[in-house]
Amino acid sequence: MLNREKSAPKGSEIVGLLDIGTSKVVCIIAALEPSPVPGEPRVTRLLGLGHLRSRGLKSGVIIDLAEAEATVRAAIAQAERMARVTLEEVLVSVSCGRLQSSNFSASVDVPGGVIRTDDIDRLMAGGHAFAERDGRTLIHLNRIGYRIDGVAGASDPRGLAASKLAADLHTVAADEAPVRNLMLVVERCYLNVRALIATPYASALSATTEEERALGVTCIDIGGGTATVASFADGHFIHAATVPLGGHHITLDIAQSLQTPLAEAERIKTLYGSLVVAQSDEFETFSFPLAGDEDGALGQATKAELAGIIRPRVSNILGLVRERLEKAGVLDFAGERVVLTGGASALVGFGEFAANALGRPARVATPQPIAGMPQGSASPAFSTVAGLLAVAASGSGEVPVRRSREALGGGYLERVGEWLKAGFA
Repeated sequence: MLNREKSAPKGSEIVGLLDIGTSKVVCIIAALEPSPVPGEPRVTRLLGLGHLRSRGLKSGVIIDLAEAEATVRAAIAQAERMARVTLEEVLVSVSCGRLQSSNFSASVDVPGGVIRTDDIDRLMAGGHAFAERDGRTLIHLNRIGYRIDGVAGASDPRGLAASKLAADLHTVAADEAPVRNLMLVVERCYLNVRALIATPYASALSATTEEERALGVTCIDIGGGTATVASFADGHFIHAATVPLGGHHITLDIAQSLQTPLAEAERIKTLYGSLVVAQSDEFETFSFPLAGDEDGALGQATKAELAGIIRPRVSNILGLVRERLEKAGVLDFAGERVVLTGGASALVGFGEFAANALGRPARVATPQPIAGMPQGSASPAFSTVAGLLAVAASGSGEVPVRRSREALGGGYLERVGEWLKAGFA
């Protein structure tokens, strides 16, 4: 996977993780140590971190190949210098391509009368082909449960007598062109894509607990250009969705309303942004430079006025999320709890505001800590890349991959990874 210039503990594996988002590009190089308990996730340790502001992306989609490549290349170089290793392949998060979730059943006859591994392989291959029937690219496939001659409940059907084997499957697929462009950027940085991981799935793994996923939970990650949604029921990943709005749109609203530069609007949002309005906010003011004013004139606004700008946009984002969930019909299965993460969730009062907007209890979550991670990076904005590490560390630490369809190109692009770990339920 890499050329290393320093030794790692015996039995460890070094992995590269890449989150190419609208607001930032993050590259992490981490060591996976053997788990002290067989079958449990491996122990992780940060070796290198690269973090830069994104360029060349809009709402998660690459719109300028050269700018995106330069940013990604610089973030990778930062991480490699810190870790003193040279990466050859990475796990990459995917939020582009209008991610779409599907739940369906696939079935096969069992010609030998006893279920074998090749029967399961044929079943999964059939589900894979069905997911890509409309020319979309499969990003994620997981099995929700088996049915043997119509009877559900088997966790491993191999060796059981049956005439028909069926499985309830969940897939996440994306438009091919945006995914191809994402992979092209990685290829131009001289890296292979070891696996493509759906961003909502990765964020949810880092922000929610195993118990929450077992009881039913929906995780909403509000990033810079998109809000992604992942729902779980009985520990199974059952739904994913994206909304093409995020924290950057809040910044734009502030810039337009206050007539201030974007960089200043982002600073105002970070320092004074709140979804809770106290009586004192009517009198607390802050100053800011006006856009295009060469004389250095300053504008002034109250914290209450700022909240009045932010609240409608956040309400709009959460309203679209709720609409997606209601249309998918997963609210009755995914339990009552909502977990919020992503950079925009750091706004003061976000949890309470979201709970009122969605009509469900909600909490704001930071990703599970990574040993060696700088304290400033342990924030909701880093949930996706932390989730990529959780994927890599799960079970044996291996992420299954397969070669993509030829339509995705040759060379490095042939090695598009897809999350086909059917055993992760």
